[in-house]
Amino acid sequence: MEQEARVLRAAGGFGRARRLLAAASWVPCIVLGLALSSEALLTAQPGHHCRPDPALLPPALRALRGPALLDAAIPRLGPTRTPNPCLLLRYPDPAPRTCPGPRPAPAPNGTWPCTRGWLYALPAAGLLQSPVTQWNLVCGDGWKVPLEQVSHLLGWLLGCVVLGAGCDRFGRRAVFVASLVLATGLGASEALAASFPTLLVLRLLHGGTLAGALLALYLARLELCDPPHRLAFSVGAGLFSVAGTLLLPGLAVLVQDWRLLQGLGALMSGLLLLFWGFPALFPESPCWLLATGQVARARKILWHFAEASGVDPEDSSLEENSLVTELAMLSAGSPQPQYQSPLGLLRTQVTWRNGLILGFSSLVGEGIRASFRRSLAPQVPTFYLPYFLEAGLEAAALVFLLLTADRCGRRPVLLLGTMATGLASLLLLAGAQYLPGWTMLSLSVLGLLASRAVSALSSLFAAEVFPTVIRGAGLGLVLGAGFLGQAAGPLDALHGRRGFFLQHVVFASLAVLVLLCVLLLPESRSRGLPQSLQDADRLRRSPLLRACPRQDHLPLLSPSNSCWPGHTPEQH
Repeated sequence: MEQEARVLRAAGGFGRARRLLAAASWVPCIVLGLALSSEALLTAQPGHHCRPDPALLPPALRALRGPALLDAAIPRLGPTRTPNPCLLLRYPDPAPRTCPGPRPAPAPNGTWPCTRGWLYALPAAGLLQSPVTQWNLVCGDGWKVPLEQVSHLLGWLLGCVVLGAGCDRFGRRAVFVASLVLATGLGASEALAASFPTLLVLRLLHGGTLAGALLALYLARLELCDPPHRLAFSVGAGLFSVAGTLLLPGLAVLVQDWRLLQGLGALMSGLLLLFWGFPALFPESPCWLLATGQVARARKILWHFAEASGVDPEDSSLEENSLVTELAMLSAGSPQPQYQSPLGLLRTQVTWRNGLILGFSSLVGEGIRASFRRSLAPQVPTFYLPYFLEAGLEAAALVFLLLTADRCGRRPVLLLGTMATGLASLLLLAGAQYLPGWTMLSLSVLGLLASRAVSALSSLFAAEVFPTVIRGAGLGLVLGAGFLGQAAGPLDALHGRRGFFLQHVVFASLAVLVLLCVLLLPESRSRGLPQSLQDADRLRRSPLLRACPRQDHLPLLSPSNSCWPGHTPEQH
């Protein structure tokens, strides 16, 4: 690990070229943020009710029009007299007249399911036409909406796992470019989907390709940065993704059709491919090339970095060797590239445990969010306010990490976020019947904020503790666990939300368990990225407190050398 670090320092360190490339990687995050948030708009449920069927009305009521027809044909719900979304009123057959005089007004004696489709009262999240309205995915077919959501999340999960391993075998750049090519084609195909089953398959595949692009971009940016700047550039990318989330409703109002919105997303992916497909904006990660023994390919990229940073690649100093000398020393080993299988993670002593804990925390941080959304829904019933509230809370969580994760360390902040998430969840679970509305709203907002922070920090933490040779596969597993957690909400909706309380209990209990497991993690702040499995296994758990513990030494025995001048807990 130290030899690769010396090579990167000889190439100018985190100089001008690497800074510009890391900052340029923020722009694609806007498009990825748009794509990741589009699911909420495509599957939003608009207000709807049955289209009145005059054939089901008695002859005396068939001439009615407007609100009077709706009152006669559609049953009302509750004191607000909201139209029933799925039923029509049924009237008895008119009896033959046996006496003169006016016929009494007919009265309904039951209900019918909708016979002529539905009328949609308001646009679904700015879209006048969405898959829900086009294929009438409401009432009896309403289960298809969470099915589509699960399918899309499954695509993201598989993309993270499969293409994450591809990043370690073929490189970050190759996976990023290939994912953008496929995402552009699949996005255009979605806009032309002729049936719901076709859309279901395309959404699964599209999610997988977007996950590959997101993962490859994350890895390349992280490996460009030096330890003091990793957090800042990761947070910057997250804020650009939030910007894409905030732009999406405006684009939906502008185009007003889901097919045009998908076509616009495919166009943006194509523009990303047009610019970021060039090696000048997205070169292969030199960190990965050096870790896998591809020194010849790394030499060209590092030479460019050195020249752009004003460093002479052939100039040596008393403290540092030149880039040429360092590369020559590094290339003296095996000339063939050496790749590491993801299964090598199982042979490690510590790294597999760190990955398991961080995947567990990502699963809980993403999965428990459905419980907080459900508690928030009665307080904020509209679509736009929760949407923008969650985007704002994600930005606030990222800013919180920027202010604390470098100052206090990754592990204490993750511990704090997990504690706040579990506490908010337990309080909502215990006091749902007794707490006032403003308290429920405050706890839901706190839980959403803390869970966002836990998810974002788990991803960064995982990328810092996994070695370069399997970082793609390891981070893909952690991100995939997060998408698996997100699927908890749609899966519960598939069963009519009958298991919501049990799901809330399970995730609240898991949050407490994660709180204990986080104590076993090492601290990765201000450390270089591990290159090999052996380097990653040397990351050991350190005390939460920075000071060395006081020890009582027995007479005639030498004191422990676990704390000496200049020693810090991070060196364990």
